[in-house]
Amino acid sequence: MSETSATSLPVTEPLPAPAPAKRVDVASLSLEALTCFVTETLGERAFRAPQIYRWLHQRGATSFDEMTDLSKALREKLKAVADIVPLVKDVELRSIDGTIKYRWKTHDGRYIESVYMPSEDRKTLCVSTQVGCAMACGFCMTGTMGLKRNLTPGEIVAQVHAVNREVRKNEGLETLRPLSNLVFMGMGEPLHNFENLKTALSILQSEDGPNFSHRHITVSTVGLVPMIERFGQETDVKLAISLNASTDEQRNKTMPVNRKWNIAALLDACRKFPLRQGRRITFEYVLIKGFNDADEDAHRLIELLKDIPVKVNLIPYNENPGLGFHTTGEERAEQFRAILADHHIAAYIRKNRGRDIAGACGQLANRGDAAPADGAT
Repeated sequence: MSETSATSLPVTEPLPAPAPAKRVDVASLSLEALTCFVTETLGERAFRAPQIYRWLHQRGATSFDEMTDLSKALREKLKAVADIVPLVKDVELRSIDGTIKYRWKTHDGRYIESVYMPSEDRKTLCVSTQVGCAMACGFCMTGTMGLKRNLTPGEIVAQVHAVNREVRKNEGLETLRPLSNLVFMGMGEPLHNFENLKTALSILQSEDGPNFSHRHITVSTVGLVPMIERFGQETDVKLAISLNASTDEQRNKTMPVNRKWNIAALLDACRKFPLRQGRRITFEYVLIKGFNDADEDAHRLIELLKDIPVKVNLIPYNENPGLGFHTTGEERAEQFRAILADHHIAAYIRKNRGRDIAGACGQLANRGDAAPADGAT
């Protein structure tokens, strides 16, 4: 080789190291997706996927080592490329009415809350779908946080598994799934995190998972109109609408979403919502003293809902510091309910659970993402 050709060779920089392969959160995978992962990524036979899935979603396993009917070699293979992303219990607050509020720490140091509400005939968990919320409803403490991020399907489902473990331990139960009902009314707007919600619902309803009935799951929305149609087409669980006003003027003041999709648009979406025979849409109406609890409001509400199969849950407002709203008294709430009932609308005054631990409707907020809430145990 000549000197000229040697010196003309290009100078090459060292190649960067390849990026590490992305690890898989197996608890966020549907059974179909997990089967693809097991066969294509791990090179294992397809029957291994339901085994792993049942460990995750029937038994609530939090580590691969718990999966004792898998070979050690397969468990090591899973550890090399996959994770079961845990929620760590950070706070547990107990109410005088039996409600328990749990605060969970996520893998990235965020905090979410879920609320266990036992009663004589059911054990209900209120589930969060986001860290914070972007909807900024003026009467809701979660809305003051803003949206930090969406929860993954695994983090949504992990709340259910974690509370099942807590209930089994606290109440001395042997059943793997003591919870009977789920309400997606915790932190966040579920339909704002629709894809992850839909995957979580498929896991929670699956026979190889917790196997919740569609009749025992309710998802609440402030009224993301385009998503209501998708929700009705792509899931089969129950819908609840957080209405909280009888006029657009009222709703604009407290629920910014109404400026984009007003009451008329919201109710039109509800009329088109596919309902199974005998099913109704639940409308949630937070009663705020001197704001939306007059007889006139009740009569306007009757007119709004007259051609929709509905049940109305009246929720006396749970007062939050600094938000400037006050709760409707018991007598006024009953008068409001009676007006609806007189016009053949099924209306119930919902008992607020966990007020004394800030675990009731509209009270879930971490008061920042750093320090535990006051009174934490």
